[in-house]
Amino acid sequence: MNILILGSGGREHSLAWAVAQNPKCDQLMVAPGNAGIAKIADCVDLNILDGAAVLAFVRSQAIDFVIIGPEAPLAAGVADVLRAADVLCFGPSQAAAQLEASKFFTKSICDAAGAPTAGYGHFTDQPSAADYVRKMGAPIVVKADGLAAGKGVIVAMSEQEALEALDDMFSGEFGSAGAEVVIEEFMEGEEASYFILCDGRDVLAIGTAQD
Repeated sequence: MNILILGSGGREHSLAWAVAQNPKCDQLMVAPGNAGIAKIADCVDLNILDGAAVLAFVRSQAIDFVIIGPEAPLAAGVADVLRAADVLCFGPSQAAAQLEASKFFTKSICDAAGAPTAGYGHFTDQPSAADYVRKMGAPIVVKADGLAAGKGVIVAMSEQEALEALDDMFSGEFGSAGAEVVIEEFMEGEEASYFILCDGRDVLAIGTAQD
């Protein structure tokens, strides 16, 4: 198989390392990749947020399977474009990717499903968000609603710190990701991730991890 991985981070490096060892892999390409990935795969210059460009590249290079690593191309619907063209693709649809792309969407799903989640407020303007912070007090957690490359969460130990975080978000420090904010109850304790694969029918637990 000719396999294409989208992404340039450590996650994609790990995926490339594993895929390269699979005997089913004839050619491995990574877009855009990085210096480390270049040692085990062919790195290519490609706009991974442009579904049409990715599809054109897939067809020109006779790619059999695409693995999408980062959240941004998933949120942009690249997996949908590939699947619509009958290209085998690993990665959730744009609709499913909202669970990562919008914290308020995920909170709403938790509410609808009755899943336990920290108390929260959702805001689209700074004055209302600031009033909520003053009402709830600190410590409190301020989050940019959208994708902010892992930088959009501030655990504020004081009201002033929380208000400054709101200033940063609504002033555009996190781009469009900070146009809306979710302010959460502060919860102290252990944090861990539980990884599950699902194709819409079957569910497979693949393990846990902790930062």
